[in-house]
Amino acid sequence: MTVHDGAELHKRVERYEAAVDELRASHQDIRDVLTEQVLFERWRQLGAELGFATNAAATAPPRETMVVGTQIPELSEAWG
Repeated sequence: MTVHDGAELHKRVERYEAAVDELRASHQDIRDVLTEQVLFERWRQLGAELGFATNAAATAPPRETMVVGTQIPELSEAWG
């Protein structure tokens, strides 16, 4: 293994670690959104059981949208 190979390997490990960190952050974001949606739906069910009528469209929590299948530039570059 030459010094050049070692430097290249170090760069790849750094990119890999950055991609893993990004993946973990994305996983947490998705988990938070899903948890929020499940809790909101349960809250609506409880409200309905107690006789409260709601307009689901007007009271739904704001959601960020992301097109499934789009690549995050940082991640696609990290694997290149």
